[in-house]
Order: sequence, then C-alpha cells, then structure tokens
Amino acid sequence: MTSVAAGDAFEGEKPADQPRLWHVTLSVSGGEAPLKEVRRGLEQLAHDHPFLLTSRYANDHAEIRYWEEARDLHDAAAVALRLWGEHRQTAKLPPWEIVGLEVIDRETYHQRIAEGYGPLPATPVGVHPF
Repeated sequence: MTSVAAGDAFEGEKPADQPRLWHVTLSVSGGEAPLKEVRRGLEQLAHDHPFLLTSRYANDHAEIRYWEEARDLHDAAAVALRLWGEHRQTAKLPPWEIVGLEVIDRETYHQRIAEGYGPLPATPVGVHPF
C-alpha cells in the first residue's frame, strides 16, 4: 500500500492546478459569552475576512458559512481550521473551540440545493442570531 500526500496525483492523472470554490461551514462552541460581544466579534471577523457569507450565533456557539477558493479540499479545510484561532485576538472572538467542519465543492453544494437538502443558500447574508 502506498500513501499519497494531499494534492498529489496518481500516475497518469493531471494535477488540478486551478483553484476551485469550496463551501465551508465552520461550527464553534464553548462557554457562554455576552451576545453583544459575540455579534461584534463575528462582525469584525466578517470585516477582516471579506469572503464570509453568513454567521449565526448564540451565547455559547456559532456557525460560520463562506466560500473559499483553494486548489483542493485539503487546502480549503486547512484555511478553515485556522480561521477562528488566527482571528480570535484581532476580532476579539470568544475562546471557543472548533467542533465541526464541512467542506464541499461547488458542484456538490448546488446538487444538494437542487435536490432539496443540504445547507440552504444564506439569506440574508450577514451576522444573525440562531
């Protein structure tokens, strides 16, 4: 059995050098925090990371949905897993941990919507309570 590193191609395959769009849903949770501070932090995160589509929040958890442009799923997931921690200080986000991550390609996202299941299109865009 041979291991293949993320992004490597098997013999005969052409590398996918072109970036693709990935729909990311990041879920975080932790101890309770004042709703006003959670909202303000998520609004600052949206300002700092302009690709954020929508955020929903409560006093002990939040969900962030956005589109990420990346070469492959591994790259998109790596960026998503760093998002909360890298912006925690600058956006003054609660010290919550990542408890869920879904990364799907654009085609899968649209297929789910067409079939009537999956994450509904984010309407309205922005930061909203659950």
